[in-house]
Amino acid sequence: MEEAFSQAQKKEESQLGQWVLSYLVENARIAQMGPLPLCQDTGMLVVFAQVGQDVHFVGGNWEDAIADGVREAYCSGYLRKSVVSHPLWRENTGDNTPPVIHTRIVPGEQVKLWIMPKGFGSENKSQLFMLNPTEGIEGVKKAVVETVKKAGGSPCPPTVVGVGVGGTMEKACLLAKWALARPIGEPAEDERVAQLEQEILAELNNLGIGPGGLGGRVTSFAVHMETYPTHIAGLPVAVNLLCHAVRHEQVVL
Repeated sequence: MEEAFSQAQKKEESQLGQWVLSYLVENARIAQMGPLPLCQDTGMLVVFAQVGQDVHFVGGNWEDAIADGVREAYCSGYLRKSVVSHPLWRENTGDNTPPVIHTRIVPGEQVKLWIMPKGFGSENKSQLFMLNPTEGIEGVKKAVVETVKKAGGSPCPPTVVGVGVGGTMEKACLLAKWALARPIGEPAEDERVAQLEQEILAELNNLGIGPGGLGGRVTSFAVHMETYPTHIAGLPVAVNLLCHAVRHEQVVL
């Protein structure tokens, strides 16, 4: 985050944008000094887990163990509890559980966890597009730019933009969220996709939304895109936004 803010301050041409960035940097500095969250919305916890096929869990349920960790962290850390037990009958669970867990079985004997507290100011501005395959790369670009432009200042820019392309409807959304777990600005492994990320980022930063939505050149820190094979008749595109409070961690067990 420090590096991302530093690069943003070098690129920002707007005086108001510089002013907003300076306050975001100061906010991050204060959060580092003591037990204070970077943002008061400490999110709904999303966990990506890669479990080695040679791992065997004993002594309890895998997902219950993760939930216990979330409960302990949010209660002992006095973090805001933002999860309700039912989407319609909205009673707060009081401990920010349950988390959202995505588990993949992979070769090996390790467990890798990517942990992301996802705030909903940005989550609420995410979009899914089921494009016609003939729309191609330009259609993908248009979908991402349209999403960010429509969101404006609501997702607390500068944002990181996760883009999932391919698979099915739900796979595209999962890819977009997984893309956000990548370190800020780390390019896609596929050079063609990495080039597309940079082209889209340039378009986003020409929108004039800027830091805090108050105008400027730095609307987004980065665009991260993940792709997956898809059906001949479809081109699913999901866009998942992440606010300037980028918080995620990787743990290997």
